[in-house]
Amino acid sequence: MSLPPLLFALLMWFIGTAAVVWLDSRPRETFRTSLMLAGIVAIAATALVWAYGDDTTVSGAYVGFGAAIVIWGWHEMSFLMGHVAGPNRAVCPPGAVGWARFKAATATVIHHELAIAATAILLFAVTWGQPNQTAPLTFLLLFGLRLSAKFNLYLGVPNLSDEVFPEHLAYLKTYFRKRRLNALFPVSVGVGSGVAVWAWLAAQAAPMGSGAQACAMLIAGLTVLGVVEHLFLVLPLRDTKAFSWAINNKKAAKAVAIECVGRE
Repeated sequence: MSLPPLLFALLMWFIGTAAVVWLDSRPRETFRTSLMLAGIVAIAATALVWAYGDDTTVSGAYVGFGAAIVIWGWHEMSFLMGHVAGPNRAVCPPGAVGWARFKAATATVIHHELAIAATAILLFAVTWGQPNQTAPLTFLLLFGLRLSAKFNLYLGVPNLSDEVFPEHLAYLKTYFRKRRLNALFPVSVGVGSGVAVWAWLAAQAAPMGSGAQACAMLIAGLTVLGVVEHLFLVLPLRDTKAFSWAINNKKAAKAVAIECVGRE
């Protein structure tokens, strides 16, 4: 019973990421329409989370997980398309270190992080007291993985994986740091691995074929994917190759391919 949830988690992650990359690489004049339509879908997904809050079946877990991925994708689109980021849209001030650098970096993304936090609270609110917590747990996990990745990029990693970053957000790259490793990275991987093991054990302890088992397996699978994405920050491999085909811009796709080859 463990294989289908793991495959579902992998497919939702892959399809969701590819869809966001494709929409973000389209001409900028399409962004408003894409974001509006995605917002409508995200609202419908939130309604599904509420409607399936009392569903303890495997299907209920799948609906909650899929809805969380859809809502998360909308947030990612709002960020990558430049609509919701932060008040600071300038490059990192020359010579900025310590608190000054951290404050400037935080101001580039704070609006988006607050929007995600508010959505997480909303998802927990609409499922409060309900047995199906797949959606809020999935969204919270994605939030945690995102914050971890951002802090690691800020502190410094060997592989920045910034080839598919949109041109209008290029200023964010100046807040990244390229270095051998940072003290947070092993903690991030260790905690992520621990969450994956905990979710796996919870799945084994849950009734066979239940929604609780499916939820735990989905969480375990997503956590493993998050840990793998963290590993791409230090390994001489390019995870962007997996999504270069989804870039709806030949010039950008070629640039990604050249960048990937040049760094191997």
